[in-house]
Amino acid sequence: MNTVTRPRILVVGAGFAGVECVRRLERRLSPHEAAVTLVTPFAYQLYLPLLPQVASGVLTPQSIAVSLRRSSRYRTRIIPGGAIGVDLKAKVCVVRTITGEIVNEPYDYIVLAPGSITRTFDIPGLTDHAFGMKTLAEAAYIRDHVISQLDLADASQDPAERASRLQFVVVGGGYAGTETAACLQRLTHAAVKRYPRLDPSLIKWHLIDIAPKLMPELGEKLGRSAQEVLTRRGIEISLGVSIEKAGPEEVTFTNGRVVPTRTLIWTAGVVASPLIATLDAETVKGRLAVTAEMCLPGHDGVFALGDSAAVPDLAKGQEGAVCPPTAQHAMRQGKHVAENIISTLRGQPMRPYVHKDLGLVVDLGGTDAVSKPLGVELHGLPAQAVARGYHWSALRTGVAKARVAANWMLNAVAGDDFVRTGFQARKPAKLKDFEYTDAYLTPEQVRKQVEGAGRAQS
Repeated sequence: MNTVTRPRILVVGAGFAGVECVRRLERRLSPHEAAVTLVTPFAYQLYLPLLPQVASGVLTPQSIAVSLRRSSRYRTRIIPGGAIGVDLKAKVCVVRTITGEIVNEPYDYIVLAPGSITRTFDIPGLTDHAFGMKTLAEAAYIRDHVISQLDLADASQDPAERASRLQFVVVGGGYAGTETAACLQRLTHAAVKRYPRLDPSLIKWHLIDIAPKLMPELGEKLGRSAQEVLTRRGIEISLGVSIEKAGPEEVTFTNGRVVPTRTLIWTAGVVASPLIATLDAETVKGRLAVTAEMCLPGHDGVFALGDSAAVPDLAKGQEGAVCPPTAQHAMRQGKHVAENIISTLRGQPMRPYVHKDLGLVVDLGGTDAVSKPLGVELHGLPAQAVARGYHWSALRTGVAKARVAANWMLNAVAGDDFVRTGFQARKPAKLKDFEYTDAYLTPEQVRKQVEGAGRAQS
């Protein structure tokens, strides 16, 4: 095949699923077999599970932002922008580039791995006053914000203001919320020793969740162990409770309690990317309904995986079971979709995705952790070794592994630092400012954009 007629493979999203798919395609396909294009606003893969450690300053931001251009086999064309719509009939993806230009990108095969966004509810003041923990910018911003609250409390002469600045609320008792509360509590506990005017007893962390248990996926024993660790550190855990409304200086819980605070961190789950709604296709709880081969029924050459796809979990053997939106599944699904695309190109049959869960790890900072590798329950230092060993091995490049290992070692030896980088000097940025959820088109707008471009070319 020449460069004009070779199939065009378009991968949307540079998360775990998208990057693993691209890398497998690069390794297994020769250049003349297909042209591979990746749509992403940033030319790096973000290792999301370690975001709480960036927020607490244990790791530097660039440690978990793995460059896509370092690969020795790198030959994928990267379009710097975000997919805002897909016309499945015309086989065109509408992309808004980082310059603001809207372009149509045709494809023969498309891999939809746009990931997820923070799940929010219609709670008064939530998007205006809460921080998220889904992007690298949010993690770095939250670190600056938390340290600035200590500085502002230290400078304040008003006892009420000081008390409100030293209270922090995290909503979400899953992995992200639990690790965020645990890591940031350690940061403030260490930092307050450098503020002689501040009373350490004023620093209070609240972790709340509407569920009756903390991280129920871990099981009764490990969930209780994690809760005991957090309680021992002074984190107040409230279960069966959520947020009724949020303001700039206080948060009201659904049980009527009002907590004076300037810091509300929202980690109450995720939902599929708004891109999925532009396809006008069947969904399962917002995630695209796909086959076990991760194909979209009725549309040749369309694959979906990761957080935005309801991939059947055949390993569970239960009808209707779908794979959870975890990095573990996304990475393996990415490789599997690549193999299915290669099989299609070479006229071979596709295989269904089957993967048995390898377990769960939760890093609570320091020597505290809970882990469940292959069903074996661990806590304390052994669990910490498993958790960090798993994350370290999952990092894609040797450079990233070296940076993370060096950061962990430096933090263990030298402790935390409490330097603000200056993000707080600009306009405050909250949950609504980081994920650009208003950028996507409706299915009608997608068709109009594609048809309009077609008429202009004819």
